[in-house]
Amino acid sequence: MLYARTPYARQMQEPIEQPIQFDHRHHTRDEGIDCRYCHNTVDKSPSASIPPTQLCLNCHSQIWNKSPLLEQVRQSFIQNKPIEWRRVNKVGEFAYFNHAIHVNKGVGCVSCHGRVDEMPAVEKGEPLTMGFCLNCHRHPERYLRPVSEVTNMAWKPDGDQEEVGRRLIVENNVHTRQSCTTCHR
Repeated sequence: MLYARTPYARQMQEPIEQPIQFDHRHHTRDEGIDCRYCHNTVDKSPSASIPPTQLCLNCHSQIWNKSPLLEQVRQSFIQNKPIEWRRVNKVGEFAYFNHAIHVNKGVGCVSCHGRVDEMPAVEKGEPLTMGFCLNCHRHPERYLRPVSEVTNMAWKPDGDQEEVGRRLIVENNVHTRQSCTTCHR
């Protein structure tokens, strides 16, 4: 029973092999691309979205456009076939999760996904278990940040996090839910 709760059993800290080598460090930290550029529905819908090939080519049709590393991206576009990215983070089928409500209330990407800007290959940063989610819902002041900082992986509060969080609960009109039907619909 204990094994099932370990990071090893939950496949945390294990990079998920993708069909194309993609380094979030380079794109987010080095190039300063906001998470919402690629995951452009994260603040509008329940899903964060997987970027279509055309989005990659917005830059890569001009930058590194002849690189052999990007051959699969070019082929995906030419053949009009999406790249089959492997999902890294997923809540159980029995649970409902809405990215937009969390992002728009000030829950930073780093809270659930970890420091993606420091990962050569993305891995699960948190267990995303019911206990993990309830901890945040019971104590949102520990996790909230200004909405303008949700994609800033390195953001630190000016002062005490819990004090800042209590202020943000009021400012962002945060009303966490803890009833079973919030997630289990």
